[in-house]
Amino acid sequence: MRCLGLDLGTRTLGLAMSDKSNMIASPYKVLRWDGEDYELLFKDLDSIINDNSITDLVLGLPKNMNNTLGFAAERSLKFKSALEKRYKLKVTLIDERLSTVEATNYLLEADVSRKKRKKVVDGIAASIILDTYLKMKGE
Repeated sequence: MRCLGLDLGTRTLGLAMSDKSNMIASPYKVLRWDGEDYELLFKDLDSIINDNSITDLVLGLPKNMNNTLGFAAERSLKFKSALEKRYKLKVTLIDERLSTVEATNYLLEADVSRKKRKKVVDGIAASIILDTYLKMKGE
């Protein structure tokens, strides 16, 4: 039983997975998509969810800094509905404000090149989202 963290962007979906004890979140993968067709994502997610016995999905909700919901949040809410319908799993929304900024800062501190940062930043952001969920769940 594991949790899968998701950071939905306009062209990428960052994924992070918990360990079997649901204590540690680690970046897993970044999926590329066209920003419109969820079937492209579901094709990969089907095997990831089944092969890793995923029981909980955790999706970042990108709220505006004033706590309102904008276009990006609406996109995440739509994706949440599609995930619930397809997988029949509970999808928990986690406020992800500044998670990508935090992920970028981690990579900058580690002196990762811009080219490499671009490839992994969404997976690290998903890991931050999932870590937030795991800490809330463990309290």
